Amino acid sequence: QVQLVESGGGLVQAGGSLRLSCAASRNIFSLTVMGWYRQAPGKQRELVARISSGGGTNYADAVKGRFTISRDNAKNTVYLQMISLKPEDTAVYYCNAQNAWGVNFWGQGTQVTVSS
Repeated sequence: QVQLVESGGGLVQAGGSLRLSCAASRNIFSLTVMGWYRQAPGKQRELVARISSGGGTNYADAVKGRFTISRDNAKNTVYLQMISLKPEDTAVYYCNAQNAWGVNFWGQGTQVTVSS
């Protein structure tokens, strides 16, 4: 088991930046994939970005070039740096982790609101 706690969400104007953090309750070295998902009102949860234990990354087309995911194994933390934010980025952002057996863990979510 691992608990994930997100932080860093908030209200920002379009064009602004935010950095989300996801702190894990234990060592994340063994977690094969960690990522960020988001869910806007009335929409399904969607993948934003993910990073493997080896450092490989994937991004949704909508955020490529604006968002950067990174992980700090020493701090058991995953980050999502977001720049050039748009109103359509408004959503609840969830941290996700997957272990070697394919079991998924989720954080409680953090709200990101981008005003136009």
